[in-house]
Amino acid sequence: MNYKQPKILLLVSVLTLVSCNLSQNVVAKPPLQQDLKTTPSVLSTKSNTGDSATHLTYKIETYDSQLMGANRTYGVSLPPGYEQNPKQRYPVIFLLHGGHGNPNDWFIQNKGQALKTVEQLYTTGKLPPSIIITPDGNDKRGSSPYRDPEYIDGPNGKVSTAVGDELVKVVQSRYRTVTNPDFWAIGGLSSGAWGAMNVGLHNVNHFSILFSHSGYFKDKSGPTNSPIIYIKSIPTPAKKRLRIYLDSGKADIEEIDEAKNFSKVLNNLKIYNLFRQFPGSHTWQYWREHLADSLTFVGEQFKSAEMASMTRNVGVNNKNP
Repeated sequence: MNYKQPKILLLVSVLTLVSCNLSQNVVAKPPLQQDLKTTPSVLSTKSNTGDSATHLTYKIETYDSQLMGANRTYGVSLPPGYEQNPKQRYPVIFLLHGGHGNPNDWFIQNKGQALKTVEQLYTTGKLPPSIIITPDGNDKRGSSPYRDPEYIDGPNGKVSTAVGDELVKVVQSRYRTVTNPDFWAIGGLSSGAWGAMNVGLHNVNHFSILFSHSGYFKDKSGPTNSPIIYIKSIPTPAKKRLRIYLDSGKADIEEIDEAKNFSKVLNNLKIYNLFRQFPGSHTWQYWREHLADSLTFVGEQFKSAEMASMTRNVGVNNKNP
């Protein structure tokens, strides 16, 4: 079969871009995803520079949770140009709060200031325009400074499924999302970081990208909700799709050890991951400063999946000139 020269050049260019975008300290290059051939372009092609990438806002929305037996809330920030581009679909990022938290935490001034970070990443092109969701991670007991939320399906509610499946379907029904899990990320801080790993691993049909700031990976409820153990039991195809980012402040000795051990398990399982340590401790200042690092990683994975889609489309077109 004769391949046309321009398409060979395009394929080479695509592969070069993929190799330039990936982080240097990861365990392995993520494989090209095999189910993207029907999605020729999923990331916004609009410019990320100028006023279009600034002045992001968020809303708190409500939905009826059948699993929790009550109304639940979540925060949402839509990408620039969302209303102006009615045919465009977008990747999704879930950000989970930690102990004594709520869906506002990642957005408000004295805590996460996430929209400021996201605006900067849009402007520099490090993160494709995405739908940002901040779920309510509290169980039926509500929020308390004396305990962490339980991101599990347990006696106080099926929080893991409520966040990782029920809310995902609500978001898919209300917003123009890309449904492919390679374009869905979930992460958090502290107990929300553990929650993101736990929820994500129990819902690998929805999420392929997981990230943790100052997280832990063993839970008192047992191995089912301890990512460092549970991840060994998930199906091999899901393991191959996973891309995981971990970081912790050097003053958080226990969290550093937890992340090191989890990274070793991921390496042994040949799961693509990046583990980083930074100066700092278990504070909002640390999480504000390093949200850009995890979201840059997320952006790289979105771009890598898009490049995989382009590469496969070149192959399909070559077979059908």
